Amino acid sequence: MDLTDFDIIDAHIHQWDPHTTPREFSRVAKLMRYLPLPIDLAAKVAPRRDREFVGAPGAYLQPYLPADYRADLGSARVASVVSIEVQWTGWKPDETRWVASLPFGVDTPGLATIVGAADPAAQDFGAVLDAHQSASPLFHGIRTMVAHHPDRGVKSFAAHDGALTAPAFVDGFAQLAERGLSLDAWVYSGQLPEVTALAERFPEVPIVLDHLGTPAGIFGPVGRDTGHTARQRAALLDRWREDLTDLAAQPNVMAKVSGLMMPVLGHPIPSRGTPTPVPALLGRVSPLLAHALAVFGADRLIWGSNFPVDKPVTSIRGAVETVATGLSEAGASTDDLRKVFGGNAVRFYRIEPSE
Repeated sequence: MDLTDFDIIDAHIHQWDPHTTPREFSRVAKLMRYLPLPIDLAAKVAPRRDREFVGAPGAYLQPYLPADYRADLGSARVASVVSIEVQWTGWKPDETRWVASLPFGVDTPGLATIVGAADPAAQDFGAVLDAHQSASPLFHGIRTMVAHHPDRGVKSFAAHDGALTAPAFVDGFAQLAERGLSLDAWVYSGQLPEVTALAERFPEVPIVLDHLGTPAGIFGPVGRDTGHTARQRAALLDRWREDLTDLAAQPNVMAKVSGLMMPVLGHPIPSRGTPTPVPALLGRVSPLLAHALAVFGADRLIWGSNFPVDKPVTSIRGAVETVATGLSEAGASTDDLRKVFGGNAVRFYRIEPSE
């Protein structure tokens, strides 16, 4: 599909340097600087749930910076990006300051918005938000790691579920509304009712559901007992549809048609450097795209590549073509696609026009 005349905003990318920035996945990369090992051998040392989540470890063991993203663009035409936090340890606003200092907008797409890390349940939540805003005027919202899966073989990023509706989280969350900030909610699909409850309680806070709720194992087996049979996958799809429909009834919620090629969904990992063909991806993700369009409508969907997390399965161009084709086949018009691939991100993140 030809999108060359679109002003595409990639509303979900990540930036990191595992050699110099403090985050969980950086430990192995730092170790390998002193004990060089072949990547495939190093991957075998990692827990299985980590291997299944990342698919291929290369992108996590090397820096991923604006020039790396530019190289991955290929023929895709992206005007600007939204950088999403990668959960630094320590003082969270340091990540916002670091991202703002990266060379975006030179011979790379511009940086439109920064979504930083902050936990509404933390006692210093307000101070963290103020520091983020002081670090960069591009800071417009937060994401906090609450993704938890009941299958202990699937990688979780929180110790338990229920974080979004815990009293301390809810008490702090009101400070987002006070500052006019948004929430990127990344959860596994079983947590969708939590997002719905939060959105219902705080209708004044804009919330965007990342990656359509990441129904882990929907395309194949992951973990100990997720997506291992056709019956399990069908049940997962049915529940995801019901819960996404309930969430879409909240008018303050939008959804990102992003992360649909994450390895944890159960995608087979192709040979390194060989993206999955678009027709194969469409055969998997089209039902998700069609349902998202049906319940959210084209005015409430936002595209993001989720690079480099999705890189083991697809290319950025492949991600664009897959989502655009899938939505078109589900009834989206060209004007609808312009909204999904740019206009809706401008509205949600309050992106100012470039001078």
